[in-house]
Amino acid sequence: MGLVVILFYLAFIVFMIAANWTVYTKAGKPGWACLVPIYNIVVLLEIVGKPTWWFVLMLVPVANIIVAIIMWMELAKVFGKGSGFGLGLIFLGCIFMPILAFGSAQYVGAAGAAVANRQPYTTQTRQF
Repeated sequence: MGLVVILFYLAFIVFMIAANWTVYTKAGKPGWACLVPIYNIVVLLEIVGKPTWWFVLMLVPVANIIVAIIMWMELAKVFGKGSGFGLGLIFLGCIFMPILAFGSAQYVGAAGAAVANRQPYTTQTRQF
């Protein structure tokens, strides 16, 4: 029974590595970067368009939680997804990361995400 659990766990880990690898590749970064500790956070910060010095904030005990939440929310935005998908990445990352990786989401970048999330300008007329 223990062997089955270990094999299932290893298969899950390989699947999540493949999902992360694909997300990094979709963003134009090397896929292997998701495997290297510390460097993977630096590359993820580049993907979401945040300054690299934010990595230092990841070393501060309470600030790291806030920075991680911002990073996952921004990751959803740079792939053209909304804040609901970002919350899914935060709370159910093992489900939403493969959806992001193997789904139809395209990387639009930080500048593209700002344009995509902007509401179209409409003139409203009042009727009396």
